[in-house]
Amino acid sequence: MNFDTLKTAPRLLIEVQLQPVQGTRFQPTGFPDLGAASYDGPDGRRMLLVESAQSMANRLETVCWDGVSNDWVGALKGLPVIKVVDGKGEPLTNSVLEAHRTNSPYILEGKDTRVLDMLKQELAGMDEGAVDIRKLAAVLLRYDTNALLHGVFLVKSELAGGRLRLPRAVSAFIEAEDVREAQSGGVKNDHVRPGRGGEGQTSKEGFGNIPYSRTEFASPKITAYFNLDLAQVRGFGLGAAAENLLIALALYKIRRFLETGLRLRTACDLDAVEVQVARPAHFTLPATAELESALPGLINGAFKDIPAEQRVTTVKWDGTAKKARKDKGADNVEE
Repeated sequence: MNFDTLKTAPRLLIEVQLQPVQGTRFQPTGFPDLGAASYDGPDGRRMLLVESAQSMANRLETVCWDGVSNDWVGALKGLPVIKVVDGKGEPLTNSVLEAHRTNSPYILEGKDTRVLDMLKQELAGMDEGAVDIRKLAAVLLRYDTNALLHGVFLVKSELAGGRLRLPRAVSAFIEAEDVREAQSGGVKNDHVRPGRGGEGQTSKEGFGNIPYSRTEFASPKITAYFNLDLAQVRGFGLGAAAENLLIALALYKIRRFLETGLRLRTACDLDAVEVQVARPAHFTLPATAELESALPGLINGAFKDIPAEQRVTTVKWDGTAKKARKDKGADNVEE
């Protein structure tokens, strides 16, 4: 696989035109106390955020993990990952599925401190002065490669005073333009007690016929945007083998999402109808089969000095944290 076209490009920008699998309506993501994120675009057109950057990061990760085998999907087997097991040794979670990756409380806050101890040892000497981002990237490459693409914020005070942070190298979102609301609704029928209330029971408790409203949207143009920060990937200073692996991994995530992850919600099932590379102009997005063929070799090349069995770090979570978490900002981090 040849990435020469990308060697001097600062960004790889991809735009994908989407459409509903059936009909014209779709349901966007909703936000607490806000609902759908609709807004006026610069030219006055009514715009809609269908899927946020935070949600897209989760989806790009999920399509690469096989929940049945508790491992990467076939083409990605051998990538470093941190797994968490419960007190019985059963799979609980992992750094791919956790919202904050290595910074997950199930990884850093349990009584099993092996990951925290490892980070303290390998990232020592940065309590004062500038943070060595390249050193952080080199450590994460060996333990949680996925975090180099989706970002991480290690807020533990024991780790460089809580200043170890990598922004997202790959980001994505979905927007719809010139949207129109499609109002509908229905009734939850109760054939036993159709009257609302009765014998002290109310609709809040689920009894009675309960009407509800529903807002969906229609749009002539729905677009998924993907941005791979190539300059940031090169800035990690990890060498050509690791850089090519990270680029191929990012492209594979995008391909997998477009082919298997576009059923965003029950009423938001989309198809990709056109894929376009906006920058650089002469780069062609590799097909899924080509990426699947190349990735095992890229993984083995980047980690040739680390046996496959040593690329998985296992942490035990027994259901209790070693102490109350005092670091601020850990639960609202935008990597």
